[in-house]
Amino acid sequence: MIERTPILNLMTHLILASGLVIILLPVWLAIVASTLTLQEVNSAPVELWPGDQFWPNLKEAWAQSDFGPKFVNSFIVAVGVVVGKVTLACITAFALVFFNFRGRMLIFWAIFITLMLPLEVRIVPTYAVAANALSPFQTIMDWTGISWLLNRLSGVEVSLQWNLLNSYTGLILPLVATATGTFLYRQFFLTIPDELVEAARMDGAGPLRFLWDVLIPLSKTNIAALATIMFVYAWNQYLWPLLVITDRANYGVVVVQLSDLVPDQLTTGGGTPTWHLAMAATLVVMLPPIAVVIFMQRWFVRGLINTDK
Repeated sequence: MIERTPILNLMTHLILASGLVIILLPVWLAIVASTLTLQEVNSAPVELWPGDQFWPNLKEAWAQSDFGPKFVNSFIVAVGVVVGKVTLACITAFALVFFNFRGRMLIFWAIFITLMLPLEVRIVPTYAVAANALSPFQTIMDWTGISWLLNRLSGVEVSLQWNLLNSYTGLILPLVATATGTFLYRQFFLTIPDELVEAARMDGAGPLRFLWDVLIPLSKTNIAALATIMFVYAWNQYLWPLLVITDRANYGVVVVQLSDLVPDQLTTGGGTPTWHLAMAATLVVMLPPIAVVIFMQRWFVRGLINTDK
């Protein structure tokens, strides 16, 4: 049992307040910088009180980076990743929990181990596959001699090509697989009583009907929690869009486009850094994930709590 004393409570609140200040101080400095002029933001000492130039700075930053279509692209990618991750994780966990087949635990642990392999580690092979998504099938056909056999029989040389670069599919598809979502769903599905499964089976419900009519309605909070996490994850993606998209005019996203406003002494020729524009744009880019987290907070917390039961 935890003993409650005034001194302990005071120390706890001091630690929490210190952590809050450390977290919010950079955000406050970004807000202040976004409201200052070019001269003020680069002057010493650093200003700690906002000015009145936020809207002019935001207007100039928006025009320089062409944020309008980039926001649309980011929403398309984020929503696509969320739908793909939630759907794939649900189906995968459903198969692992409610279907008894050999090697299912081996498959689960293989999926779980991928948590230790972030996108940055597998970025090169992922890019190679995105350049030609059918290359693994081409390799299999070459190794097994199917390509040679088809060439001998029909005289046609088999060359499978599917380029995902500079496309929404290339931005979304490699990010869809999620071990986190599979684990989250699996832990919840394990709490479903066997009596409910037997009752659905006695009513004549097949696997897909049981999934759609029973499991999905029961896992709405889990869907909300996973969707919230994955929306923030997809919205903040930088490295993968930077590599897979060269046509940034049509397929660029806001996080990558934001880098154009970050001051670079090499590109500016030693000029004055435009931090006020970069900070104004940063605050706008932060708004969608913040809004999603605030709006989904209630269901997000319920989903995590229900998973732990």
